[in-house]
Amino acid sequence: MSTETTTEVLAVSRTIDAPVGTVFGVLADPAHHAAIDGTGWVREPLEPAAALTEVGQIFGMGMYHANHPDGDYRMHNRVEVLDPPRSIAWQPGQYGPDGEIGYGGWSWRYDLAEEGAGACRATLTYDWSAVPAFLRDHIAFPPFGEDHLTRSLDNLAALAEGAR
Repeated sequence: MSTETTTEVLAVSRTIDAPVGTVFGVLADPAHHAAIDGTGWVREPLEPAAALTEVGQIFGMGMYHANHPDGDYRMHNRVEVLDPPRSIAWQPGQYGPDGEIGYGGWSWRYDLAEEGAGACRATLTYDWSAVPAFLRDHIAFPPFGEDHLTRSLDNLAALAEGAR
């Protein structure tokens, strides 16, 4: 496992004993996101499971966090990068009272590279560099430690290796 931390980006990498396409397939299915998540905050997809297939696609997830004002809440993620089977990224947001989705300025990205026969190197990056000051006044970034990303990649590996 290797890690990299800069001021506003946290990244963790590991080898997964599954082909790149298999790992990408797990990531592109929101039904797997709760099982991948290393914090336990992600609960379930809000819509019937549909594979992520295009940039701009929105997918909703039911969430829970004890420190969130509502406990249970919903996030609506916009796919920002989709380069099968190499990269996938999304930016979480929430619907406001005006019916529009507002984004907080943080993103999740997975980059996959072949590493030997039937294995890949997966890098998970959490980037909060675009979070505006008013949100930083209310939320400490990052809101979790590097161990969250490590657990997420371990969970992803277990799912992908089991799917081979």
